[in-house]
Amino acid sequence: MSDTIITNIYVLDAIAVSAAIILYFVSKKFKTRENHKISEIDECLPQANCGACGKAGCRDFATACANSNEEEFSKLYCTVGGKDVMDKIADILGYSKQETKEETVAVLRCNGSCQNAPAKKIYDGISSCRIAVGISSSPNGCPEGCVHLGDCVKACPFGAIHMDKASQMPIVDENKCTSCGKCVKTCPRGLFELRPRGKNGKRVYVACRNTQKGNIARKNCKVACIGCQKCTSINSLVKVKNNLSYIPTTVSAEKYGAELAKTCPTGAIIYINGTEKTEKAHEKN
Repeated sequence: MSDTIITNIYVLDAIAVSAAIILYFVSKKFKTRENHKISEIDECLPQANCGACGKAGCRDFATACANSNEEEFSKLYCTVGGKDVMDKIADILGYSKQETKEETVAVLRCNGSCQNAPAKKIYDGISSCRIAVGISSSPNGCPEGCVHLGDCVKACPFGAIHMDKASQMPIVDENKCTSCGKCVKTCPRGLFELRPRGKNGKRVYVACRNTQKGNIARKNCKVACIGCQKCTSINSLVKVKNNLSYIPTTVSAEKYGAELAKTCPTGAIIYINGTEKTEKAHEKN
């Protein structure tokens, strides 16, 4: 081996060693220490990594909490862990405990079961709502209704949604639902909504997203909202826009729920009285 090659090897080794030494001391000098409270907070979290808090995951949420001031902390909330978890985090940070937030639950704003909206054609493709919606209209003709392929079931990290065999509709188990919002983000038709559980478990909402005109909507689904405006006479906060009624969460279900459901001629309005669901549509042919 020539002297030139040996010299080059020594020079390269010297450069490599020198660079390693420089990098070592630079890393020591500019090393950032992680806030030890991040790990403490992370241990309190449910590790669902659902993103309902608006962060990338539980670790990211823990980092946001640890680096927040008290005002910023008051705006952070883990829907899965709830107030118990947030109280533990407040203790770790030495902040005041947050006020109790009203609990919410996922609600399906569609009642287009195979009984209410019989299929007019058969979809024979990949079992995915998003794919089915992208290449074909709904099997029952409703452009906004459930396509019954269960993307929401697969997306729910808590097993709170299952497909009912009889109706072919997704059913939300309120006891398991944590309001993580995965179903809201997953449904390509935007059929899920997070609504307050309601005082004494009472809720009222319009289980329809169809904006077609009344007679067309009703041909596709017998429980479709037809924009008749009768519900608006019960409470002025209820509005009909683009042939579709919407009941804000500010409308008291305890006071107006039963009357709203009774007034709806198609049964598009559902009133949940604690655990019992009143669906006028099931009384109709």
